[in-house]
Amino acid sequence: MYIIQNAMQNLLRNKGRNLMMAAIIFVVIVSSVVALIINNTASGVINDYKTRFGSEVYLTVNMEKVIQESDGSSRIARPTIPAEQLLAFASSDYLLSTKMTAGGRGNSDDLKAIDEDKGPGGGPMLSMGPVPGGGGPGDSNLSSIPKTRQYYYHLFANQYDDFESGSRELTEGSRFPEKSGECLISQELLENSGLAIGDTIKINSDINDPGTGPGDETYYDIEFQLTIVGTYQDLTDEYGNSMMENAFTNRRNEIFMYIDDLASVVTEGLMGIDVNATYYLKDPDLLEAFTAELRAKGLKETFDVTTDEASYNAIVGPVVAMKGISLTFVAIVLAFGAIIVALLASLAVRERKYEIGVLRAMGMKKSRVALGLWTETITITAFCLVIGLAVGGFAAQPITNILLDQQVEAAEQAQSNSFMPQPGGSGPVAIGGGPAGPTVTAGPAPGFFGQTSAETIKSIDVAINLETILEIIVIALVLSSLAGLIAIRRITKYEPMKILMERN
Repeated sequence: MYIIQNAMQNLLRNKGRNLMMAAIIFVVIVSSVVALIINNTASGVINDYKTRFGSEVYLTVNMEKVIQESDGSSRIARPTIPAEQLLAFASSDYLLSTKMTAGGRGNSDDLKAIDEDKGPGGGPMLSMGPVPGGGGPGDSNLSSIPKTRQYYYHLFANQYDDFESGSRELTEGSRFPEKSGECLISQELLENSGLAIGDTIKINSDINDPGTGPGDETYYDIEFQLTIVGTYQDLTDEYGNSMMENAFTNRRNEIFMYIDDLASVVTEGLMGIDVNATYYLKDPDLLEAFTAELRAKGLKETFDVTTDEASYNAIVGPVVAMKGISLTFVAIVLAFGAIIVALLASLAVRERKYEIGVLRAMGMKKSRVALGLWTETITITAFCLVIGLAVGGFAAQPITNILLDQQVEAAEQAQSNSFMPQPGGSGPVAIGGGPAGPTVTAGPAPGFFGQTSAETIKSIDVAINLETILEIIVIALVLSSLAGLIAIRRITKYEPMKILMERN
């Protein structure tokens, strides 16, 4: 108890030295609080955006390898990936999630299409739109094409972006297809066809081998028996961005099916059904392992496996830079703070040699003398810690805003000056598609001439949390313990009689 009482009294006896020690520790604590708040908040933001942006995987065609494998052939076939292989890729343990979508075309005797009088579209010789004064692409063209090749309806699976954006909404009592044999159609199409929810319709579609050119195609008919499980109200433009107006391009004639129904009919080498796969890794660092797994499952070397680094860097880049600055700053502050505290502790022990000599001559052990000095330091540190946490927490937000604004400005300037294409900027990838097979797209290719539609993080809200408080407490204990260790080291060299003789 005497040691603690004496330590408290010494704090008042040596005000100048203790105030100097307190000032140094206070600056170190405040600086560390601000830097650690910024660092911890930035780390959370980075990890969040890693999951949402940095993990999306793209399978892009490497045209250089394709050309090398063509052996100088004048006709280069675009490499394809079978749909069943895409499904196998989706079973990887490295993936957080997989989004599979599909699309096709069809016709039906059970439905009466919106704008049916404008004729079909989406097939051979059916893409020219209506003939002025006529009701379709032209009687001569239409009559020469089998009815099964006349498409009035777009078929989709798992493509619900318009519902998420609010452009479309389910009507009361409706739902999305949840199992094979179910479909969702527009309310207008349902009423125009004189049907009701729960009715069953037959949709005819096909897949085909394009052969060597026009007239050499081979078609394989497909039939879907579907039950209407719901309808949707549509606020989208009837023809969207289409330059043609016919039943096939009218968005009220879009039919939504269960993904397995469309994906199950995909056949390698045949076209007509489009399948799209987007993979999301649990962590971007797993890309190399995921790539090795895809190769083992049969992915050709002509495909590169990448993540959307352009969007991720554009979004998170300023935050990453700010985090680096905060870490560098706290490291410098701690280094200089530790040096100054060590010097002050050493000077304090040297100034108090006579006091230490008297205490030692009275029989007090070296460890108890050192404990008294450490108690003084820990008391000063605790006082600075309480005030420093409050001041640092208050100052963190404006300092964060200043740092982030500077990094955002630097990032935007660098992006505007960049004209080099990013890796993988060759455009979307047709996997198993084009003229040789069903299309399977791994999402849009990341980056083009350094540009990205991703929105840079321009503000983040920071606040002190338990993690930061614990880290600051550890830093404060380390600083005070450093002073205590120096005191112990110096005290062990002093002999009490020698100290008293030198004083005399």
